[in-house]
Amino acid sequence: MPVVVVESPAKAKTINKYLGDDYTVLASYGHVRDLLPKEQAVDPEHGFDMVWEVGSDSKKHIKAIADALKDDDALILATDPDREGEAISWHLQETLTKRKAIKKSTQVSRVVFNAITKSAVTEAMQAPRDVDMELVDAYRARRALDFLVGFKLSPVLWRKLPGSKSAGRVQSVCLRLIVEREMEIEAFKPQEYWSVRAVLETPRGQTFEARLTTLAGKKLEKFDLATAEAAELAVAAVASRDLSVRTVEAKPGTRNPSAPFMTSTLQQEASRKFGFGARQTMSSAQRLYEAGYITYMRTDGIDMAPEAVMAARDAIKDRYGADYVPSSPRMYKNKAKNAQEAHECIRPTDMTRDAASLKLTDSDQRRLYDLIWKRTLASQMAAARLERTTVDVASADGQVVLRATGQVVLFDGFLKVYEEGRDEPVTDGDDTRLPQITQGESAKLHSGGQRAAFAKLVDGSDTVVEGTDAATRAANAITDANGAVLGQQHFTQPPPRYTEATLVKRMEELGIGRPSTYASIVTTIQDRGYVTKDGNRLIPEDKGRLVTAFLMNYFRKYVGFDFTAGLEEELDDITAGDREWRDVLDRFWRDFKAHLDETAELRITDVLEKINEVLEPHLFPPKEDGSDPRLCPNCGAGRLSMRTARSGGAFIGCSNYPECRYTRAFGPPGAETGDASGIGPDGKLLGHDQEDAISLRTGRFGPYVQRGEATEEVKKPPRASLPKGWAADSVDLEKALMLLNLPRDVGPHPEDGEMITAAIGRYGPYVKHGSKYANLPDVEEVFTVGMNRAVEVLAAKASRGKPAAAKPLHELGEHPEAGGPVAVMSGRYGPYVKWNKVNATIPKDVEPAQVTMEMAMELIAEREAKAGKKKPARKTAAKKPTAKKTTAKRKAPAKKTASDDAA
Repeated sequence: MPVVVVESPAKAKTINKYLGDDYTVLASYGHVRDLLPKEQAVDPEHGFDMVWEVGSDSKKHIKAIADALKDDDALILATDPDREGEAISWHLQETLTKRKAIKKSTQVSRVVFNAITKSAVTEAMQAPRDVDMELVDAYRARRALDFLVGFKLSPVLWRKLPGSKSAGRVQSVCLRLIVEREMEIEAFKPQEYWSVRAVLETPRGQTFEARLTTLAGKKLEKFDLATAEAAELAVAAVASRDLSVRTVEAKPGTRNPSAPFMTSTLQQEASRKFGFGARQTMSSAQRLYEAGYITYMRTDGIDMAPEAVMAARDAIKDRYGADYVPSSPRMYKNKAKNAQEAHECIRPTDMTRDAASLKLTDSDQRRLYDLIWKRTLASQMAAARLERTTVDVASADGQVVLRATGQVVLFDGFLKVYEEGRDEPVTDGDDTRLPQITQGESAKLHSGGQRAAFAKLVDGSDTVVEGTDAATRAANAITDANGAVLGQQHFTQPPPRYTEATLVKRMEELGIGRPSTYASIVTTIQDRGYVTKDGNRLIPEDKGRLVTAFLMNYFRKYVGFDFTAGLEEELDDITAGDREWRDVLDRFWRDFKAHLDETAELRITDVLEKINEVLEPHLFPPKEDGSDPRLCPNCGAGRLSMRTARSGGAFIGCSNYPECRYTRAFGPPGAETGDASGIGPDGKLLGHDQEDAISLRTGRFGPYVQRGEATEEVKKPPRASLPKGWAADSVDLEKALMLLNLPRDVGPHPEDGEMITAAIGRYGPYVKHGSKYANLPDVEEVFTVGMNRAVEVLAAKASRGKPAAAKPLHELGEHPEAGGPVAVMSGRYGPYVKWNKVNATIPKDVEPAQVTMEMAMELIAEREAKAGKKKPARKTAAKKPTAKKTTAKRKAPAKKTASDDAA
């Protein structure tokens, strides 16, 4: 039987159903080789030779494949149809050849399919080919570039900018986007302007709202009403005139559906509609693809296979009728300049099956499939037909004109199924439906029509006062005496912070990154602590600003948008066979090495002073009184500047150190930050207790509080580490004393009178009675736990120090292949799946309640594979080649290297 190799066990399981017992389907569990985590892994001096090594976790999978090939002389590489998939196939072929598992007689072929369906897999098997070396060369060039940047640039950051973690070829450019957007927001100066609108009434008693567009015979521009006084005069001008309908203009319009999804637009829409992060979206999409429900999810393409288009049209007709099917199929062409990953769009493999018919138990997968299914059908549906109406209402003298706009949907078309989300709310009022309005008829002001809106605007504002002409005026709104006309204050808004969706959209516009890398790039800058999320908005941390400032000053070219996009295009040219991969690397390396050599002589003090200059508007904003923002507030003589702490990180300190020991956290004055690096080298004084100084400090194991100072007599004064979840900037004198006074006596145990104490240990908060310990679920409970609660927690502790049996969060039932209960449990390090003696960690982006039996089996299989155990035998399974059981020696985990940080 030919041996078919795919990436994941889930994909193998689905394909095995289609191929049957004539094939042996095995999983490689992702990449099997990676660059050696040493500087010599890529050698620029010898043609960029690369040293690869098989991962320790992959050896067992390679052996299983090699064992299967002993009985079969045909290997079919069926990994994903993109550059990464091609690279995995190449690695497998190279590795198996070196093991001599592939012999001269072995027939090796490569097959690709865009969807895991029976027809797609069967057709692919009929069209084998060789591994595409142009795709592999593009992969090697990309890996070499990322490796060189990671191993050469990250150490420069570590040496010149203590506390920074890494730089990456694309990651640093992405970070620059977020930092520069934040600087735009900080530099933004809002501008005041006012609008005036009125509620009008037709002769039939129907009301509608119109906005003032002409005043004193002149068309109003946005900032013409710049003050409250100007707005009040405008309100009075409208309120004092009789109005009538000057024109009514109705224009037909159409609205066409959006193109089907590609990777970037799927990530954007899932973020808008569900709040999904890029990684969460791709994880769910991967599972849907492996289950055979959707086509491949990493693509730049928006075109659809002709047979899929016809299937969509048939499904639309069956569900919604012939009126919803356009006369000819809609054709979409790829707009992206690169076609490296321009496969077919992301679509359902069966257009007739909606989310409900699939009966998906995972809510993320169900919602994502529903989104893909609706978007795909909508993309082939008829356009929506609309009627847009514009009504101008004017005074007889033409001095005042108000305009009302509305829209009526005459035929919903694709809107019956799907409407694309928006990144920012739209408040143009075009979706309002207008009543029947006839040209020439009167339009009188509707008394009280704006009173509710006025009341809502002024709620909590300054005192409402009577203005001119009996108008009612507040700080941010004005209305006429009858409450029919409303003047409203506005301010221009800064550009919004990026969300993951808008960031991916911007990266796509600039040509930075590719579908296979968007999610990992956005995730990496968050994992490095350079960026945090507030709701769904991305905010740069100060360390992210530091790194960007350093790179923009010393490696400006390499964080340039055009340079990065140009390099991506060169990599695409390698894929197309138009460039030689070593030539691209050679040109890059010559210039990059020269830049590295130039920074070798830089002194840290010079770097910090340069960054002080660049970040001065952020770190030292101008004061209202005009005084020097960098003058030390403590000694009045020294200048404030950014400094680095001995433990890493940065803070603001005085130039008169050690005479002046003033410090504050890195960032603007008064900025709140939980970064312990802002404590400074000699701690932060919190106050005094019984003449002892209580200070907040930071050490090699993180922030801690200390009583007094170290002396010859007391070399180690009392100290207490900050518990997990406590930010350094939230610690005051009261909290510090609470920590320093631990352990705390709860009281004598009611049975034997022995004291019960509460404290925080290396494993978290606990209560203790004699030699018996019991964990507390929350740190705060250490300071509040009473006798009844303490006795209850201790009683729940099983005998001989073992914890009582934990209750499952979610029982999944019996293991379908080997028996035994499978359950979702809560553990110290997060939720996990338990089956017999196997504990498999649940990924962070998966909610415990969403875990299904199918997902649990995958996690269990992966955990057993990592542990070197055999997969449990099926109750009725065809016999397949398996690796002989071996006892593998445990290896220490691989050390983190700079290449791991490169994106």
